[in-house]
Amino acid sequence: MIEVKEILRLWLEGRSLRAMTTLAGVDRKTVRRYVDAAEAAGLTQECGPVQLSDELLGTVVAAVRPDRPRGVGTARESLEAHRKQIAAWLKQDLTLAKVHVLLGRRGVVVPYRTLHRYAVTELGFGRRRPTVRVADGRPGEELQVDFGRLGLIPDPVGGVRRVTHGLIFTAVYSRHMFGYPTHRQTLEEVIAGFEAAWAFFGGVFKVVIPDNMKAIVDQADNTQPRLNDSFREYAQARGFAVDPARVRHPRDKPRVEKCVQYVRSSFFAGEDFTDLADCRERAASWCAHVAGERIHGTTCARPGEVFTAEEAPLLLAAPTQVFAIPVYTKPKVAPDRHVEVARALYSVPGELIGQRLTARADAQTVKLFHRGQLIKVHPRQEPGRRHTDPADLPSEVRAYAMRDLDALARRASGHGEHIGAYTAALLDHPLPWTKMRQVYRLLGLVRHHGADRVEQACTRALEVEAVNVGLIDRMLSRGLETDTTADNNTATGQPSTASSATQGPAPSSKVVPAAGRFVRDAGEFATGTGAGEQMRRPS
Repeated sequence: MIEVKEILRLWLEGRSLRAMTTLAGVDRKTVRRYVDAAEAAGLTQECGPVQLSDELLGTVVAAVRPDRPRGVGTARESLEAHRKQIAAWLKQDLTLAKVHVLLGRRGVVVPYRTLHRYAVTELGFGRRRPTVRVADGRPGEELQVDFGRLGLIPDPVGGVRRVTHGLIFTAVYSRHMFGYPTHRQTLEEVIAGFEAAWAFFGGVFKVVIPDNMKAIVDQADNTQPRLNDSFREYAQARGFAVDPARVRHPRDKPRVEKCVQYVRSSFFAGEDFTDLADCRERAASWCAHVAGERIHGTTCARPGEVFTAEEAPLLLAAPTQVFAIPVYTKPKVAPDRHVEVARALYSVPGELIGQRLTARADAQTVKLFHRGQLIKVHPRQEPGRRHTDPADLPSEVRAYAMRDLDALARRASGHGEHIGAYTAALLDHPLPWTKMRQVYRLLGLVRHHGADRVEQACTRALEVEAVNVGLIDRMLSRGLETDTTADNNTATGQPSTASSATQGPAPSSKVVPAAGRFVRDAGEFATGTGAGEQMRRPS
């Protein structure tokens, strides 16, 4: 009421809208609404201030600010029906301007300022969450780690300027820090940065709180994040625990968050570096003599002095051996019972074709795990090479797959002395592995006809030095493995007497010396009218 009365009094004095706005301290549009409502109620400048009665003021207020039972206007009340949807949009990180557009598509047309006031007062939009200061913890216990973009530095190899990031380590208790510039954020570079940090600090902190960088965290989770297998093994080797920060929660590592901007502005900005090695060397010197010697704004002490006095004696021992970074993969067992690890092949025992294994490869060995159990260890091979353990292959194909001629010969000798000798004769070749299929055919004949019959057939074939598996097959199929005449006829090319048994008595068991293959009877060459001539006459 006092505000309305003051505005109307100034109007009655003949003041302009600009002067009224300045003197009353309200918006010009508000002044215009009050004046228009007063004129509609009968107020005139000629009658003077005596017209400003309580009744007139009440009429002006009622016209400008109608009665609102809930204290809000109609536009504000229309938003209440869409409260859940507006809250859902804001949780999806939509801007309030986009929410205003989406509401308009649904027929909810309200001023943007009304929507903004509603989102702020009812949904907490734009309000900064209250923070709670967390204690620094005990000395030498916690180290926070984060990546930050620094800028561009020359790369002499490529002849270009490359983006450089800083892997920054900050001791929570003393605020002593170390920066490791790098071009890439790979596992190898991260572990190299950690190794450089342990050398700078002179020891290992017990707990490391990193950002959710891909080189460390495979799957982020607020309570049970899944770490990279290689980095977890590195942490176990160095003796520190890893507690990653939550996704998009910089307050989980506030000590190192402030250091990223400090490193970028105080160390990197305005400097000229020749290459990455120069940047790393100067970064270590800057951390020790500039950042470590400054008076920290929070602790009001020099971080380097606090670290040396209180934290350094409590750190774990610094590493003395180089850590061989292992590579973990999940290869699939191929039909040939091998898996591919780092572009090399390794055999797998058991019937695991088609299943996924966990492979760990380092500089010396390759270990294969199935369901958490170690099933095989191989020596590391160069890309393109293969390492096969014969024991991993089925016994029936082991010799063939490995081209193990000795094993194949021993297997054949186990069925009989002459079978073994026949196998040795088959493999007596400049390229013996090309004759392995014939030996397998001979072993197949053993399974089909029995070792005794094949032994006899090999004995007969060796007597006439006929080294041919097809010959052994024909002898067995015709039942000639015990017929000595068949051996001679086979050597001379004449028909077997076994197939002409009706033409005469059975031959004796005495072995007849083999004759030449093309020898003919002497009578065929006679020229007189003797017996030979008569034999050639037609009947």
